[in-house]
Amino acid sequence: MITGIIVDEHTSPVAVERLWKASIGDMRNLMPKLLPQLVSSIVILEGDGGAGTIMQHNLNNAVKEFAFVKDRIEVIDHENHIFKYSVIEGGLVGLKLSSFTAEITFSSTREGGCLAKVKIEYESLEDGSLLSEGDVISIKEGNLAMIEAVEEYLLADPNAYV
Repeated sequence: MITGIIVDEHTSPVAVERLWKASIGDMRNLMPKLLPQLVSSIVILEGDGGAGTIMQHNLNNAVKEFAFVKDRIEVIDHENHIFKYSVIEGGLVGLKLSSFTAEITFSSTREGGCLAKVKIEYESLEDGSLLSEGDVISIKEGNLAMIEAVEEYLLADPNAYV
């Protein structure tokens, strides 16, 4: 096994509190609504939404390799806007990876918007082989699509998640 790291960031004109509340605080309801072509539902299997909660993200046919991703919330810090989760089943875990952990942090920008940073750490199943460039691009594009969908929704409705 070999360990890899993927980092990405996105600057949004939406204030940190609104982006956090919508994308992290209400992801279970909002993602299937905003991205129905990808996410059919997000179900809490165990827990109350805090650390230790296990959720299953059920995906639509647009994702060919897998039908769901099951993750466990490791950290959800509403005050400091830090969200960390581990994929425990589904997704690339079991196909190409033995582990996948992501940390997302939001911070305010001087302009009144938000900087979202994503750091993903993973271990590959195969010795000496990191994820392909195509897989890394796909992961980054998926994260960006989610943030941009929420951002677009919030910009269109300035009264949502205030």
